[in-house]
Amino acid sequence: MSPTVSVIIPNYNYARTLRQCLRAVFDQTYPKIEVVVVDDGSTDDSPRIAAEFPCTLVRTANAGVSAARNTGVRHSTGEILFFLDSDIALAPEAVERAVRLIAADPRIGFVGGIYDKEPLIDDGAVERYKVLHGHFWRVRNAGEARVCNFSLGAMRRETFELAGPLDTSLRATEDVEYGARLAAMSTVLIDATILGRHDDDDRLRVLLGKQYRRSVPLVALFADRRRARPKLTDTAYRPRAVAGTGLVLAGLAGAAPWPVAGAVTAVVGAALFVVEERRLLRFLRASAGLRQFPVMAGLHLLMNAATGFAALLGAARWACSPTFRRLYANGGGA
Repeated sequence: MSPTVSVIIPNYNYARTLRQCLRAVFDQTYPKIEVVVVDDGSTDDSPRIAAEFPCTLVRTANAGVSAARNTGVRHSTGEILFFLDSDIALAPEAVERAVRLIAADPRIGFVGGIYDKEPLIDDGAVERYKVLHGHFWRVRNAGEARVCNFSLGAMRRETFELAGPLDTSLRATEDVEYGARLAAMSTVLIDATILGRHDDDDRLRVLLGKQYRRSVPLVALFADRRRARPKLTDTAYRPRAVAGTGLVLAGLAGAAPWPVAGAVTAVVGAALFVVEERRLLRFLRASAGLRQFPVMAGLHLLMNAATGFAALLGAARWACSPTFRRLYANGGGA
């Protein structure tokens, strides 16, 4: 008998996309679905939109996405939990494919999908870059992984209960922490056939700020040798590309007092960046077109710069702050 799937949708002020998200869920080819929307203290029309659909609506004070997902699990009944963000519209067969993969192998603890390379709502070059990059790196990492994509992914209820709830003390990187925790006890997969169209950030300042805030705490996770950790190659921005970006910036900064040394440093950094990201750069050129390619490459360079700056600050905090070093010590606590 087919298991019931509980689609758990945390939401905070996503009235713009929630209706599209819910329509796509109720258009799934998989027949046995219940839907739980946890509204995390929205101040827009989200609760009214959710009430238009035959779903369970749980309204809470704002406590963050991890708390909302944990609440959704408590209010659900399905044997399989499918976590979905409210700014994503699933492809019609997404739930069915996730169930099929989970049912095929009891060792699989989590199956994550990927973002389609077309945005849910196209708001310009910044969003197109973010969606294309998000699609590319998840396809690149398809297969066994150590990162759980809780914006679009499924797991057995019994696996969630065994691994424990999401860490509500984390307002970012909760998916990376949980993936590392879960990978120590089961198989985590990223599957490129489970797709959803995502309405991503469309303003550069917001994009850079989110990347910075997400990257700083990851230093504490990667540096903690007492626990399971993701591989550096699982990350969206790869260490060698980040290092190459740093060399470019250092070379440009040093060009005035030391023109030759600055130029050499910048050229070496650019070469390292291009070699490391050659597949992504080809993908961006093919997908965005030649006219948009310089913008896409420039945005990617800026995102790597934000990641590198955040990593340096995170390393400094790791060296100076015992509290920061214990940031992920609560893994598994609600």
